Amino acid sequence: MGALLDVASLRAAYGQAEVLFGVSLTLKRGEVAALMGRNGAGKSTTLKAIMGMLVPTGGSVAFEGRTVTGWEPFRIARAGLGYVPEERRIFTDLTVFENLEVGRKSPTDGRAPWSYDRLFSIFPNLAEMRGRRASAMSGGEQQMLTIARTLMGNPHAVLLDEPSEGLAPVIVEQMAEAVLRMKQEGIAVLLSEQNLGFAAAVCDRATIIEKGAIRFEGTMAELEANEAVREAYLTV
Repeated sequence: MGALLDVASLRAAYGQAEVLFGVSLTLKRGEVAALMGRNGAGKSTTLKAIMGMLVPTGGSVAFEGRTVTGWEPFRIARAGLGYVPEERRIFTDLTVFENLEVGRKSPTDGRAPWSYDRLFSIFPNLAEMRGRRASAMSGGEQQMLTIARTLMGNPHAVLLDEPSEGLAPVIVEQMAEAVLRMKQEGIAVLLSEQNLGFAAAVCDRATIIEKGAIRFEGTMAELEANEAVREAYLTV
């Protein structure tokens, strides 16, 4: 399988402070990959630079064979790359149903569009509260709503920023099931994550970032077997 997303030597800065130093990674069709590292390692910054929310200062981002470096975020989203930020950004005054409608976009590749039945089969909690205002939902439910709204845009791949952060264990388990269902539906997922248990449950491969540079790439099995790497870059 060829790379759906190909990030090569990506550099980025906040003002004069460079924060990404030549980050390279790939996401293949139909796989779930993790970008792992401690707080402040550069995970969220990498996703933002891929999505065009932070303009790269060097390197390139290609999606489905097209160079999208420097594109506005809405153009990258329309090209089929979804993004779920850590801070969720749902419309709290709207109901679950209304939030989903906001995200609706027709597919661009002839695939069947996401229906409410498909979404609610992945997120049964949302089916039970479709008329509830988002402000009355828990943090985990809001996270699921954000992912579901992104899927209404019929993306080919999704960037998930810290999907298990701060969630109760039962919600983390539901989130893992949702990611695996997305994979079954043919959606590639790149998620940033600190939780090794969550990543091991859903991911095929892992890339570790530390201080804005890639330190490890391999399968989840290789990472789980490499105690030295885990100690160096993942333990708090």
